[in-house]
Amino acid sequence: MSARPTNTYRPLTAEETATRARATAPRLRRRVTSFVYEGVLVFGIAVPVGLVYGIATNQRHGLEGRHGLWAALLLAFALYYTWCWVQTGQTLAMKTWHLRVVGRDGEGVTLPRALLRHVLAWLWLMPGLLLPKVLGLTQGRQLFAALVGWMVLYAVSSFVLPRRQFLHDVLSGTSLIDTRPDAAPTANPDAVHAA
Repeated sequence: MSARPTNTYRPLTAEETATRARATAPRLRRRVTSFVYEGVLVFGIAVPVGLVYGIATNQRHGLEGRHGLWAALLLAFALYYTWCWVQTGQTLAMKTWHLRVVGRDGEGVTLPRALLRHVLAWLWLMPGLLLPKVLGLTQGRQLFAALVGWMVLYAVSSFVLPRRQFLHDVLSGTSLIDTRPDAAPTANPDAVHAA
């Protein structure tokens, strides 16, 4: 008779969280995969918000009232992300990929810091969306290439930033950590070079 596997999940202690916050960020592949999954899940927020907005404003055409719709969507996204980060440090995608956002010393994220992180996280997309306008690009392939090119550049730039965190984490004073209890924190490359 074989023994049942035991559940290895346990929450991180405050000391483990602080140690991981000062260490190198989780692997880029896991962070980007979580980001892509987040995009799929955020669609589940966009559809009901768009439906409620359309009914509330008696919207009859997709281009009618689109600025108000964008404002409603941006507000809904800000509420979702900041609430998740302040409450648990994790969105649903981050829970799935065992990632958590914390302050630089491992403390929980405050509401002002969560709002700042949310605004700065738009650096993932906005330059790639604005660049085609500045350069006068209009074809779909050009727009797609500019957006994807910027996102790749943004992701890869984490290799030269402190603790390999994304730029929005560095600027907002947050760290993305691995929450798997058996994952050993990677040494901070900045501390190794400074020693």
